[in-house]
Amino acid sequence: MPAEAAARIAVFARAPVPGQAKTRLIPRLGAEGAAALARQLIARTLATACAVPEAEVTLWVAGAADHPHVAELARPLGVAVREQQGADLGARMHHAFVATAAPLVLVGTDCPQLAPADLVEATTALAASEVVIQPATDGGYVLIGLDRPRPPLFDSMPWGTPEVLPRTLQRIAALGLRCTLRPPLDDLDTAADLDRAIARGLIAAGDAGGPR
Repeated sequence: MPAEAAARIAVFARAPVPGQAKTRLIPRLGAEGAAALARQLIARTLATACAVPEAEVTLWVAGAADHPHVAELARPLGVAVREQQGADLGARMHHAFVATAAPLVLVGTDCPQLAPADLVEATTALAASEVVIQPATDGGYVLIGLDRPRPPLFDSMPWGTPEVLPRTLQRIAALGLRCTLRPPLDDLDTAADLDRAIARGLIAAGDAGGPR
């Protein structure tokens, strides 16, 4: 990784352990199939992040950070692996910003629609804004970038609900922060999301194997 990265990108993921990854898709794919899809999504997101010129990419893992699949995905790309720390998602995200101690774009792995250009433009936006957000069409967000840690944006947030984005924007406004909003993208959480991703060619139907 470069000594002075043009972009710092944190990829947030859950270890692809059957029964613990992409749980909302287990009824469709089975536990093994859902975990396999999770691995594919992590690999895709890491490749997208590593395609950003001179980016310093770190994979932050919830669950078994020492899972062999995690090393298999990160090592070929030279990506450092860190364990998420905190009682809930907000605390874990805040910890990543504190640990990085520099402007950072944090992205999940549930958006196969995400492109390197989205990350480049999000990083560029941090030169003029304290916050950059790429919304998800389900009411959350695909990525958030901050110039420095902003604890109020993560405290007591109803994660996993459509309230995440509007509440985050309300807090940004209350704090008087400059925010750049990027175009919304689709997450992949449900069977309907999976069907849409397959129809768009973002996920190969053969890669989303398992019980139907």
